[in-house]
Amino acid sequence: MKTTPPVTIVARQPGEPDPDLLGLALAHRAMLTDVGRLADTVAAIRDGQPCPPRRARAIARYTELMCESIHHHHTVEDKVLWPVIDACAAGIVDLTELTEDHAALDPRLDAIRRRANAFRIADGDGRTATLLAAELADLRTLLTEHIGEEERDIFPVIRKYISVANWQTIEKTAQRTGRLAFDGPRTLAVMSDEERAVAIRQLSPPLRAVIGLLSRRHRRFERVVFASSASRDRSSTAAVR
Repeated sequence: MKTTPPVTIVARQPGEPDPDLLGLALAHRAMLTDVGRLADTVAAIRDGQPCPPRRARAIARYTELMCESIHHHHTVEDKVLWPVIDACAAGIVDLTELTEDHAALDPRLDAIRRRANAFRIADGDGRTATLLAAELADLRTLLTEHIGEEERDIFPVIRKYISVANWQTIEKTAQRTGRLAFDGPRTLAVMSDEERAVAIRQLSPPLRAVIGLLSRRHRRFERVVFASSASRDRSSTAAVR
């Protein structure tokens, strides 16, 4: 992630509404959904499901993009969100364990990238599928525990101590430094119908058109990666047309 300037702290005012944490919750939801889907997909290939070379390449690329997205997410937390929490809620919450989780996560993501590349080179054979499936299953377990702890311990602190202005700055930083073509369609896909309707109403017509185009491209990508399970964002694609 590119270097970003520190957030200028804006004191939370009495009676100010809580920050809207839906975007962060959706990022977590998309992460867990995709790690689970990939783990199950590669496990099926390990167990004998056909995987032509084109699909092996697509799975490897999707895995690389997912790892990049996860790394970006926790880097924004480490470099942008955590300092704001420290400034606004010093002594209220200890971020040490979550920070250590992030540090331990990067070597795992690197190992998964290597496994995905080996899977691609071997055209998705059973041996490399077994290794990649095991790494993805471990990642799913780690992220499930980490995200559960973060939402339990950090969400209440953000709601109570961080101003809406600061939270909006943090969200804009995450959006500006992320990969919209990958993260946008995935986020839209894990929304409920009600959440999606609200989000779409907030988009300008040009951005709505861009998101619709990106979602259709992403759906074609997913068809190759996940085969029959790739229709999950069909309704979300239609909704932004």
